[in-house]
Amino acid sequence: MKTFVSNAVWHGIIAGGLFTSFALVGMAVAADDAAPDFSLNGVAWIATSIDLVPAASGPQPLTSDPAHPYVPNGRGLQPNYRVGDLTNPNLKSWVVEQMKKDNDEVLKGKIGYTARSSCQPAGVPGFSSFIVEPVFFIQSPREVLMVYSGDQQLRHIYMDLPHSVNLKPSWYGESVGHYEGDTLVVDTIGLNTKTFVDNYRTPHSEKLHVVERYHLTNNGNTLEVNLRVDDPDAFNAPWEASQRYRRVQQGPLDEQVCAENNNQFEYHVPFARKPDF
Repeated sequence: MKTFVSNAVWHGIIAGGLFTSFALVGMAVAADDAAPDFSLNGVAWIATSIDLVPAASGPQPLTSDPAHPYVPNGRGLQPNYRVGDLTNPNLKSWVVEQMKKDNDEVLKGKIGYTARSSCQPAGVPGFSSFIVEPVFFIQSPREVLMVYSGDQQLRHIYMDLPHSVNLKPSWYGESVGHYEGDTLVVDTIGLNTKTFVDNYRTPHSEKLHVVERYHLTNNGNTLEVNLRVDDPDAFNAPWEASQRYRRVQQGPLDEQVCAENNNQFEYHVPFARKPDF
């Protein structure tokens, strides 16, 4: 039988802030025995793919331009920045035009933006493109928290509630969720246009609607999320992709500061123009 975080404790977590909640990583708090437990005993999850994995059929997410294949670090070759394949027939014309300008600048030497390298929120589904550092889950009957430990990027999934009316767009929008047997289903809307849907810098409109389905496979050693991405202003049709995470045993979730060498590398990391004191 799974245990619960009591209402009093949960309100204390919210009132006390994020770092108070870190102490509860690893507690089993799913609402019933059928619901999946992604957080038991300090478990965390590291993405296994550097990009979203396209579905076997149907419209595809953006991938690398075959003429300029992406080479990440650690491959024994000169690494480069992502250049998206603009022949993808699912892109609206304004998306192609915007991305062509960006691709051309990258090919001329500009650093290719990613949310992680710029210490910015990734949005959804961009959150699923965070790699290297693990993702932690904190589960409660009322809310599921997803924490990317690289710089404590935090997603709130409010359970068994409808979407709000007249949402104001935000970096991570509004995510509501429910369990379907062994699967956590997350529905997200209300995303602002400051984020991209992937690391190829594919833009979107405020109509972006993402549905994620998280479930355990491989005897609980793999967490898979299947995504359906719909934005009628940016894509000709909804598309599907996935990301897989491998299970790792983690200790406490330590604070990490995301601060690249902004003055040298121009990663667009926010920093103060004047000292605070």
